Amino acid sequence: MEYRDYYQILGVPRTASQAEIKKAFRKLARQHHPDRNPGDNSAEKRFKDINEANAVLSDAEKRKQYDTLGANWDQFRRAGGGADPFANGGPFAGYASQSATGRSGGSGNVRYEFRTSGGGEGFSDFFRMFFGGGGGRATAGGTADTARRSARGGSGSLDDILGQMGWETLDGDAAAPRRSGSRSATTAAPTEIEAPTELSLEEAYHGTTRIVEVEGKRYEVQVPRGVDTGSRIRLSGKGPGGRDVVVVVQIRPHPVFTRRGADLERELPLTLAEALLGAEVPVTTLKGRLLLTVPPGTQTGRTFRLTGQGMPRMKSGENGDLYVKARVVIPTVNDDEARKAARAFLDQIHQRDPRTT
Repeated sequence: MEYRDYYQILGVPRTASQAEIKKAFRKLARQHHPDRNPGDNSAEKRFKDINEANAVLSDAEKRKQYDTLGANWDQFRRAGGGADPFANGGPFAGYASQSATGRSGGSGNVRYEFRTSGGGEGFSDFFRMFFGGGGGRATAGGTADTARRSARGGSGSLDDILGQMGWETLDGDAAAPRRSGSRSATTAAPTEIEAPTELSLEEAYHGTTRIVEVEGKRYEVQVPRGVDTGSRIRLSGKGPGGRDVVVVVQIRPHPVFTRRGADLERELPLTLAEALLGAEVPVTTLKGRLLLTVPPGTQTGRTFRLTGQGMPRMKSGENGDLYVKARVVIPTVNDDEARKAARAFLDQIHQRDPRTT
């Protein structure tokens, strides 16, 4: 049985948020919907794959189970010496479902029976092995709906089989190679705890500290200069039960600056006089204020590059650049005298038609 990478199917990273998963699913579902691709069997198959991936990754419990067991699928395969560890002759034969309400007769002296709510229409064998059809939660170690294990003429629990292979059962009935010093096959392996935090662009530029709370305990976190949305700051072994606390950064939108990696962009409003005759114009950066020399005849859209005025790069510490785009603001002419003066000025400069080539 082939391992199915649901993250790859939806085209999202394993760290994707529920909002990102939902957005990717909607986009792909519209693209490959059978109504938009009549008679296209490949599009129909792709549509089913997309639905199956979303059914797992949009459900927090299923996603947790998939992430834990799914990451070790190939290790299960190698440990069992076969292509499918749940097939006859595999180390976990008899622990996978054959239908949404059926019975799996395992090899040897082990039998595993279960029932699940909902059917498995349209879902792969891989999905039904994990979740017992469309609605249940079947794993190598059990189901969340209804499970009953029995032995015929001998012992052979899943924990026993895992123990003989040097594996251990983790939280959520998943499994992984036994850690050194493990005293029990049911000892939970350390996992990380994510703690989201929001920063302003100024805080990301200068670096700051943050207090995050995890399960009632507060942690002070040093945030380095240059972090960006998605940056992860790890406090190894500091969390409850020796788990890692991972602070996930989100940068709030800024009213002036737009960030592009280590570079920044902003607009610079100019008066007609400044654009026409040239001037030294103050520009605010995240470092402070500086004077930008605007040459005569500057047009809207002209971009000036200010080297080293962007965001710090976390690895090198060097700053990116700031790109300043000019925007000429035309004054308002409110009375006849001002209009006469404007007309006299325009007659003097003889501007040619900019729409002609």
